Amino acid sequence: MKKYLERYKPFLQFLGLFFISYLVFTLCYQYYLGTFENNEVDGFTRVVSINTAQVLQVFTEGSYVIKDASQDYIKLIYCGKYVAKIVEGCNAMSVVILFASFIIAFSGRFKPTFLYIVLGSLFIYILNVIRIALLSSLIFHYPEQEPLLHGVIFPLYIYGVVFILWIYWVQKHSKYASKKTK
Repeated sequence: MKKYLERYKPFLQFLGLFFISYLVFTLCYQYYLGTFENNEVDGFTRVVSINTAQVLQVFTEGSYVIKDASQDYIKLIYCGKYVAKIVEGCNAMSVVILFASFIIAFSGRFKPTFLYIVLGSLFIYILNVIRIALLSSLIFHYPEQEPLLHGVIFPLYIYGVVFILWIYWVQKHSKYASKKTK
C-alpha cells in the first residue's frame, strides 16, 4: 500500500487540494447566500444583472433590469421586451469556484497562483456578463433557439474558456510545468 501511495502521491495531492479547496469555497459561498432572505437576490447576481444591462445599453436602447420583490430573480429587458430572468446560477460563481479550486490543486508559488486566480476570476466574470448579454440578444432575435443557446452553446463557451485557462496554468505556471516553458 505504501508503494502505491508513494507512486500516486502527486495525483492524490491534486485530488486532496482540489476537493478541500472546492469544499471550503462552496461552503463559504453557501454561507454568503444564506444571509439573504427568501425572495432577495444576492449581491453577485445583482451586479451581474446590472453589468449585463449596461453592456446591452451600449448596443441598443431599451435594455434594463427589473427586480420584482416577490421573485428571487431579476428580469432582463432587451429592446423593451422581457427576454430572460437572471438567477443566482447565472452569476458564474460556481464556475469561479471550480476554476480557483483547480488552480490551487495545481498551485505553484503563492503570488503567481493568487494573481492568476484573481485575474482569471475577473476574466470569467467579464466573459459571463458578455455571455448573458449575447444570449439575451440571440434569444430576442431567435426565441425558438433558446434551448440550444442556453443549454448547449453558451455553457460550452464559458466552460471551454475555463478549460483553456486551466491548460495554460498547468503548462506555464504550475509546479508541474517544465522548466523550458517557464
